[in-house]
Order: sequence, then C-alpha cells, then structure tokens
Amino acid sequence: MKIEFFENIKKQDPAAQNYAEIILCYAGVHALFFHRISHFLARLQVPILPRFIAYISTIITGIEIHPKAKIGKNFFIDHGTGVVIGETAEIGDNVVIYHGVTLGGRSSDKGKRHPTIQDNVMIGAGAKILGPVVIGKDTKIAPGSIIISDTSEGAVMVPQIARKVDKKTDAMEYYI
Repeated sequence: MKIEFFENIKKQDPAAQNYAEIILCYAGVHALFFHRISHFLARLQVPILPRFIAYISTIITGIEIHPKAKIGKNFFIDHGTGVVIGETAEIGDNVVIYHGVTLGGRSSDKGKRHPTIQDNVMIGAGAKILGPVVIGKDTKIAPGSIIISDTSEGAVMVPQIARKVDKKTDAMEYYI
C-alpha cells in the first residue's frame, strides 16, 4: 500500500490523526490488505485458501469482500462494519464507501451479477447496489439508497425520506 493510499484516508476522514492510527485501527485498511492477498491467490486459481483468507478477514473486520472482486487504487471503507462486496463486483479508483453498504447480486445466475462502480464514487451508509449495474464516475449515493439500475456520470442518488403515517391507517399494518 502506497503513501498515496494513506494520504487519501487522511483527506477523507477528519478523525484520522496519523498513519500509525490508520494502519493499526482502521478495519477497512485491514480488510483491503487481506483482500489484496486473497485476490492475488484467486487470480492464481489457488483452491480454498483465498476464500479462507476472506473468511478470516470477515471475522476480524466485519467486512466481507469476495476474493474475486476487483478493486482499484485508493479505495477507502470508512466505518466498514457490515460492508458486503460480491464476487463479480468491480470498484474503480478513489471510491469511498461507508458502513452497511452492499454491492450484491439479484440472482444466482453464473456470470456478471454484481455492480461496477466507476472512479471517484461515494456510497453512503446502508446503501444497497444490487445487480450488474454500472455506477457512473463522480456519482454520490446518499445513505439508505437502493440502486437497481445504471446511473449517469456525476449523478446524485437519494432515497425517499421516511414520513409519518397515521397509526389508524391500514398502511401501518404493512410496515409492522
């Protein structure tokens, strides 16, 4: 991991005090370290070991990254607990994601079934990007968004905001 990687984290996270803290205390850094090893072994078609390393990483960090997922440079997972990145996911350079993000599939078919995230994308906490969709570069995805279709370059995606409903309506029965 290059110094540029750590500089990017310091720029993205105002709580980051120094390189030692980032290296020792950031689960996203640990998960990415394990992923780089498991991905390398997966590309060599080593059986079982890449998945085992990914499994150990998940236990330690709370972040699940499939060994075959492709991840670019300066990828930063901030507060990563609950992040899931599927097998055929592709992530570009300078992407930031927050806790609870899922880059998942919508089917069990073989082939490309996870998202492609282009460069300079920010994905907010709890967002779900499902299926073989393409998220255009420079896109911002707000927390809680559910994305199931492609986005254009520079898009800003937001979910519907929660609203109060009358307790006496049938709508409440649907949600409870």
